[in-house]
Amino acid sequence: MEFTRQIFPFHGGVHPPEMKDLSNRAPIVKMPIPNKLVIPLQQSIGNSAQPVVNVGDVVLKGQLLAASNGTVSAAVHAPTSGKVIAIDAQQVAHPSGLAELCITLETDGRDEWIAKEKFDWQAAMARGDAKAVRDYLQEMGVVGQGGAVFPSHLKLFGREALETLVINGAECEPYITCDDRLMRERALEIVAGISIVRQMLNAKQVLIGIEDNKPEAVAALREVLKTCGFAAEVVVVPTLYPSGGAKQLIKLLTNIEVPSGVRSTELGVQCFNVATVYSIYAALEQAEPVISRIVTLTGNVERPGNVEALIGTPIDDLLKFAGVKTASDYIYGGPMMGFTLPSTKVGLTKAGNCVIAMDAAHFPEKPREMPCIRCGECAVACPAELQPMDLYWFARAKNFGKAQEWNLFDCIECGACAYVCPSSIQLVDYYRFAKSEIWDAERAKKSADTARERHEFKQFREEREKEEKAARLAAKSAPKPAAAVADAAPVDADDKAAKIRAAMARAAAAKGETPAEIAAPALDPEKAAKIKAAMEKRAAEKAELDALSPEEKAQRDLDKKAKIEAAMAAAAAKKAAKAAGEEAEVAAPAEPVVEKPAIDDEKAAKIRAAMAAAAAKKAAKAAGEAAPVAPVETPAEPVVEKPAMDEEKAAKIRAAMAAAAAKKAAKEAGEAAPVAPVETPVEPAGEKPAIDEEKAAKIRAAMAAAAAKKAAKQAAEGKE
Repeated sequence: MEFTRQIFPFHGGVHPPEMKDLSNRAPIVKMPIPNKLVIPLQQSIGNSAQPVVNVGDVVLKGQLLAASNGTVSAAVHAPTSGKVIAIDAQQVAHPSGLAELCITLETDGRDEWIAKEKFDWQAAMARGDAKAVRDYLQEMGVVGQGGAVFPSHLKLFGREALETLVINGAECEPYITCDDRLMRERALEIVAGISIVRQMLNAKQVLIGIEDNKPEAVAALREVLKTCGFAAEVVVVPTLYPSGGAKQLIKLLTNIEVPSGVRSTELGVQCFNVATVYSIYAALEQAEPVISRIVTLTGNVERPGNVEALIGTPIDDLLKFAGVKTASDYIYGGPMMGFTLPSTKVGLTKAGNCVIAMDAAHFPEKPREMPCIRCGECAVACPAELQPMDLYWFARAKNFGKAQEWNLFDCIECGACAYVCPSSIQLVDYYRFAKSEIWDAERAKKSADTARERHEFKQFREEREKEEKAARLAAKSAPKPAAAVADAAPVDADDKAAKIRAAMARAAAAKGETPAEIAAPALDPEKAAKIKAAMEKRAAEKAELDALSPEEKAQRDLDKKAKIEAAMAAAAAKKAAKAAGEEAEVAAPAEPVVEKPAIDDEKAAKIRAAMAAAAAKKAAKAAGEAAPVAPVETPAEPVVEKPAMDEEKAAKIRAAMAAAAAKKAAKEAGEAAPVAPVETPVEPAGEKPAIDEEKAAKIRAAMAAAAAKKAAKQAAEGKE
């Protein structure tokens, strides 16, 4: 028994020539492996995948080439075995014709698979780990293959109960028949994929929407659903473009209108393309990543049809396989939402569902664009119920803010407005331009905001570091209590002692010796107490120094510097004076001045008497006499009240002077008798005499008598 369900038409829509019979008659053919594959890394809406291989690497079929980069991204795998010969920017299938990063793979023709490891998704679901299944699908590169290439794992988040799961088999755009042939030939795999998605989303009902121009696909799916084990309904919808849009199909099947800025899942509905659920089945049940897809080759070609081609296959190879005739340009995608290829050297992507060779009969030259006449036909045809002519004026005037206010981003770029425009204005091109400019501005603003935030945080960090440094300096400069200093000193002493013992232990170990006492201090208690007292004194001085203000510290440093300079000057003066004194002593040894005597007067007198006796003995020996001078008692009683200098030194000086004078007199006379006047050396010039005049006179008289006696004796001996 077939189900009949009410259809709820959406606003607008057009019905261009279908042109599907060109390619839907022949079954899917497997495309031969090309010699080279150019695999773009931008294979989904979101971030480009990150390469994990290098140039020169040999890879196998299904091997990971580039890992997903973030949540909104999908991985890229090797479509066949071969060698990576380049990882560089190349032109890709995009309206801009710009270059993007691609991996160029030189195929080896063996088509050798890696070891497949099947993921037990049922066990993961049984233990409630739906995230593991989603992560696996992201790693397998599963994206929406209806044209949007939205990462499928993001649509499979867990819910307690999804009201309706919608499977999109409408394939509303003219010329494209890849989904039609897929549903006819692989209905069993599609239903298996629907079962997986239904289980992951806990969907209460499943609705499969197919346009009424695909009766074979409808019949194939209904036949398989009879034995699938779950309730699902194939709903035939009228052929009207763009009934294949997600919001439009949801409206047709459930009468739910998804408002602007609201996701359908918030309303209990989720939509998947039939090719997408087929890829989910292949990934979870066959352990095969998305490395190929069904592509419709149609238009001005000899063999139009659908082929299963590897991702990255050059468009040139596809056209050669279809037997392309003369064509001016090639459309990538459908005639309504597709774009003209910038080059046929670009590689096939996961979004590439159709390649159309344009001919003059079906694709005449577009007429010249005329001014908008505000007829309103575009607004009538718009399925999103927008005002295309106003959006056109805002986009053309670059008034992007106003365009956003008029819900520019609700436009699905279906091209229905441009199709009905009598002025031949390519309205969708203006909308795409406005969207790209807004996205660029948002990216620039985001970058500027990020840079500003980083700069502000840098300034905040610098200010914080300055405050922390000032706080540390203030805490260090604050005066410490005496008790704290006293308590800290023993700890410092113990710490330093421990460091000394550790250093001694290391030195002993380096020499191969074992010190007798490393753990115990080497000093006795008395010395340890002295060291501790010195350390406490030093700690107190340090605390006193830390308590000073910066100005006082600066003044203290200046005073210290002045003291050092004064000490250095004094040392230099002392050294100079010492040098000058040595020179003066050599030049005039008779005039040293000593303020304080080193010995007492009695001892000095004895020394002088001994020196006088020695001098007399030396003089007698020099004169040839055997007998020494007799009167030695006379100089034994010197009394000096105020010695001008050290008595011992004075006696030595006088004795030396007397001996020198006697020797010089004997040498000049040429005879044995010394010169008589020997009293002169005892009268050194000075302000204050060393002895009084009376004693000096007695000493001179005694010395004269001794000299006369000696002279008489020498004369008598001469006569004999």
